Amino acid sequence: MGRIFYNSLRGAWALVKKDLVDELRTRYAITTMGLFALTTLVMVSFSTGIFSLDAGLHAAFLWIIIFFSAMSALARSFIKEEEKGTAAALRLSAPPEIIFTGKLLYNVLLLLGLVVVVLPLYLFLMNLPPGANYALVILLLFSGTACLAGATTILAAMISRAGAKNSLLPVIAFPVLLPVLLTAIRGTSIALAGGKAGGVSAELTFLLSYLLIIVTASLLLFPFVWED
Repeated sequence: MGRIFYNSLRGAWALVKKDLVDELRTRYAITTMGLFALTTLVMVSFSTGIFSLDAGLHAAFLWIIIFFSAMSALARSFIKEEEKGTAAALRLSAPPEIIFTGKLLYNVLLLLGLVVVVLPLYLFLMNLPPGANYALVILLLFSGTACLAGATTILAAMISRAGAKNSLLPVIAFPVLLPVLLTAIRGTSIALAGGKAGGVSAELTFLLSYLLIIVTASLLLFPFVWED
């Protein structure tokens, strides 16, 4: 059992490395997410610079920027395989569970990178309220983006062979991820207002439960989506 798990993890990590090398060569997702996030941040900063926003509005702006920046690039995780004709080779080379796990880990890494870039820029450009609990903000951002990656990975696989695939992901992902966004915004608002971990325990529990459920359901559904 342990060796099977090790081999599965090694296969998934090999797929992650392949996608990372491909991304470093093309820089499609990095450029798309980075430009979208930077443009939106600058627009929000200029629009609200003279106003003093409360923690709730800051949390909402931050998560809206992260969500739409992520949607601009995450669909490519499966679309590029179909466009380059490598999807058939992937189907033959590894079981569906390994393919899904590899793509999920790759999307998680992309979104963590997005958070690492967006949060400091947001802190620099926006007039945040004093006394924020930034350690808790980071924990909520990482938990929420993991949920985003979990849901968008299976959704990206579903739309990879559809028409207008690049613009379809935000449309179908928004209702699926709305509970995550609302919960993450509420928790981030509390953290930005200086709240402690106990004040967001319900939000963190929901996010972790959502992540567990969506990943489990996706692993069960992915073979039917991928091999259809």
